[in-house]
Amino acid sequence: MTERWVIHLPVVVNDLLSAQRLARVVAHWTHVLPQTEPGGTTVSAEDDQNVRHWVFCDRLLAGGRRCLLRPGHDGECSRRFRPR
Repeated sequence: MTERWVIHLPVVVNDLLSAQRLARVVAHWTHVLPQTEPGGTTVSAEDDQNVRHWVFCDRLLAGGRRCLLRPGHDGECSRRFRPR
């Protein structure tokens, strides 16, 4: 067992797109905290939490951090948020 812990913060929305949007907003707020890795944010249905959907691109960048653009984005990966 590692000495890492994960915080699970349940929120309720009506659909996958809304869940991804809300998760993106929360990740933007927390990205200033060194303990967070917003690029690893996923969402899942309440009754099927083993199936997770990426909020950001899942590609790793140099240094082991994740791309912060939307999944399936066009162009180069980036650590900078781009508005829709």
